[in-house]
Amino acid sequence: MDQNKAKTYFWILLNVLIVVAVLNVVFFVMPLLGRLAGSFVSARTITVAAEGKTTVTPDLAESSFSVLSTGKNPQDLADSNNQKITAVITFLKSEGLTDKDIATTGYNLSPNYQYDSNTQRNFITGYSLTQTVTVKMRDFVKVPEIIAGLTPLGVNEIGGINFTVEDPEKYLSIARADAFQKARTKAAEMTSENGASLGDIVNIAESQGSVPVPYYSYGAASMKGAPAPQAIAPPTIEPGTQEVSDDVTLTFELR
Repeated sequence: MDQNKAKTYFWILLNVLIVVAVLNVVFFVMPLLGRLAGSFVSARTITVAAEGKTTVTPDLAESSFSVLSTGKNPQDLADSNNQKITAVITFLKSEGLTDKDIATTGYNLSPNYQYDSNTQRNFITGYSLTQTVTVKMRDFVKVPEIIAGLTPLGVNEIGGINFTVEDPEKYLSIARADAFQKARTKAAEMTSENGASLGDIVNIAESQGSVPVPYYSYGAASMKGAPAPQAIAPPTIEPGTQEVSDDVTLTFELR
């Protein structure tokens, strides 16, 4: 009797183990295998590349300029330099520039050295103080007037003008969408001509383009703190248009 009970318990336990194993396969192993299978890239794929483009008209003109002063006393230099920069900023605001479009991007005080061959040492002969301001000009009509008005106020280093846009990502997005559309069209044509059809996209790569920055250079003011002639600017500033591009590479499964 005990032996029969033992056999009964054995078969019950075995059936339970079989049921558990089956449930484990159904609810855990098979979904896991499905996920793993989905993670592998199909051996049959096609990769295409395309370039998207759009045209943009710059809406910002950026320029940097500096007041460079030299002298014996650092404090006197700072006072003189600050007065000039204050006058320049007042002038810029009178031309319609706001605080967000005017930024101090450099302040550098450094000693000037001279070598004494007798003592074989360098000694300080004075100091140079440079303050640099970067501005964003939105009204291109006023750009020549602003540039021409800087040197009479003490600005003696002026860079060129960079034309750019306020929101470059907006135009890159347009070029990117164009690139994706061209890539899909190219892939569809290639697969159709070869008796296949497109499946899912399994990989995306982008070589991001940029908004070209046209550069305009005019006669820079004199250097080293010397008296500067008035900057000569053209009567008008024309930013023109620029092409924005973006490159994408798509890999599709083939069906």
